[in-house]
Amino acid sequence: MAVKMRLLRVGAKGQPSYRVVVADERSPRDGRFIEIVGFYNPRTEPETIQLKEDRVKYWLSVGVKPTDSVRILLRKANMLS
Repeated sequence: MAVKMRLLRVGAKGQPSYRVVVADERSPRDGRFIEIVGFYNPRTEPETIQLKEDRVKYWLSVGVKPTDSVRILLRKANMLS
């Protein structure tokens, strides 16, 4: 089972916010996930990024690959170099 850390879209139409989740790469974008590890809201000023640091580090340590967009968020939160 290939697992990825990616964004799950939530919020009203035209007002997106996202959950950072760990999910099987075969499941749909807004479908089944394993664990919620954070939250991202690009519509606030400045944008809100909340991550469970211990869980993110755990999942990265067991080999979960973040998507490009999540990798950018992790760099902004200083969790990835």
